[in-house]
Amino acid sequence: MEYQIISMQREHTAQIAELEKTCFSDPWPQNIIENELHNELSLWLVAVSDNAVLGYVGSQSVMDEADMMNIAVAADARRQGIAEALVQALCDCLRQKGVLTLTLEVRVSNAPAAALYEKIGFREVGVRPRYYYHPTEDARILRKDLTE
Repeated sequence: MEYQIISMQREHTAQIAELEKTCFSDPWPQNIIENELHNELSLWLVAVSDNAVLGYVGSQSVMDEADMMNIAVAADARRQGIAEALVQALCDCLRQKGVLTLTLEVRVSNAPAAALYEKIGFREVGVRPRYYYHPTEDARILRKDLTE
């Protein structure tokens, strides 16, 4: 499948909001996603093919640290390397902005996502008890050093 990774634009936000609904029990609404376009701390990337959003990743940075907040790939586009490409592109963009570390949370039960992050170079640095709701679950805190 051919796609390109670009910065999120307003025309992507409706599709991202729909992906949020299908992928997460506590989805971000479209207006909140649109607000990220005006947040100078935010960086969101989308994987697109023929104007269709296949996946996205969103982050916020403060000084030289960033937090990856959202990532999802459409069900029919999974297992094709899109999530890995999105995270790698995010790391590259953040590195260019002078960010030194990228942190994320992942459900303790989400072994496939954790394996992907570890493959990319993230390492566990802690646990956030009861971080997630619907259902309530702990989060593993993973961090990647972007200087390596």
